[in-house]
Amino acid sequence: MAQAVSTPTAAAAPHGFKLTRTLIFGVVFALIGVLMLIRIPADVAAGQTTGLTFGDGIPDIAVPTQLFGLLVGAVFTVAGVVALIPERVVKLGRTREIMLITAGVLIIPVTLILAGGGRSVNVTQMLESTFRLATPITLGALAGLWCEKSGVVNIAAEGMMLTGACFGFISSLIIAQIAPYQTALGWGVLVAVIAGGLMALLHGWLSITFMTDQIVSGTVINILAIGLTSFMRREVLLSTETARETLTPIAIPVLSDIPVVGQVFFTGKPIYLLTFALVIITHVVMYYTRWGLRTRAVGENPHAADTLGINVIRMRYINVVIGGMIAGLAGAWFSIETVGLFEDQMTGGLGFIGLAAMIFGKWTPGGAMAGALLFGFARALDTRFQSYGVPIPSQFIQMLPNLVTMIVLAGLVGRAIAPKADGVPYKKE
Repeated sequence: MAQAVSTPTAAAAPHGFKLTRTLIFGVVFALIGVLMLIRIPADVAAGQTTGLTFGDGIPDIAVPTQLFGLLVGAVFTVAGVVALIPERVVKLGRTREIMLITAGVLIIPVTLILAGGGRSVNVTQMLESTFRLATPITLGALAGLWCEKSGVVNIAAEGMMLTGACFGFISSLIIAQIAPYQTALGWGVLVAVIAGGLMALLHGWLSITFMTDQIVSGTVINILAIGLTSFMRREVLLSTETARETLTPIAIPVLSDIPVVGQVFFTGKPIYLLTFALVIITHVVMYYTRWGLRTRAVGENPHAADTLGINVIRMRYINVVIGGMIAGLAGAWFSIETVGLFEDQMTGGLGFIGLAAMIFGKWTPGGAMAGALLFGFARALDTRFQSYGVPIPSQFIQMLPNLVTMIVLAGLVGRAIAPKADGVPYKKE
């Protein structure tokens, strides 16, 4: 009888090299840390301080710029070196993960303090800018989450946002001829939500009823939205291209008076404030209601859900339309709440970045918002760096959200597992 010959594999080799996320981040932080330790003493004056201001009621904080930068550089270096130590050499348990997370969190304050060296940095304004710029990304992430939790891939969020931005703005102009302009803007937001829902209904019709490949269906929606909104702008809006009013900011009584927190979370324009409520509502519905339980069941195992009496097709349709309505609201943020006009492709790909934020957040509302805030902070840096005169090309800062998107989609921030039936058409037997 011939004897089987076993061939050792790389996975079985006790000392085989394996490229992991921990190793990659360890190399990155170690290099950045060493570079900071070398460059900061030469580029930052020893006596320079950065002032952190928060607004009324909170004293300013003076931070020694050079000392803080060197301390963070040391943390980066140590975290990187610790991450590079093989587990078989030293058993560190969760120490690596904790140190890398600490280093990641420190990126934000050290960036602001080094960029604003010798000047004052208004922390409250930076937070407000980050949350505001993250608003459409958060809404795009929620739009994708409602769809994908029920098993329907929604790369059409970008097209739904663009459609909502266009038709919401056009309708506000029409209604403004017979009603006060702020009232017309409110009706425009409602039309934007409906327009996003209708595009989602088309996506559901193609992908759920006709079982079209959901990526193809989403791509069709996006292409249709670009052509349709461009046509509507050319035919209706070119004669009225000047910017108009936007939604009026509001302040929630009592809560808006809280220092820092009140300005960031309880003062702002309606869609901005509504985004926080939608994140909370989505979390409660998905994890604490019967509807959420059924939605997740349909997204994980539609056949088992069907045997329990759940109408899989109806659940998917309703969730897809809800996601589209949220995407339409995101579109209204662009044209009605922010700039007061509509431009071709004004959503700028933020619908796709919203889906990346959803993946970053592992298909959870809170995690999706955290991912959106990361992208929002990257966008807010562009304005801050220009005002501080930081000698970094603005094009580099503007590409940061896209770079972060690629990092997220490559899985370098951790493995994200989608619902098992996500993207799988269901046919009732």
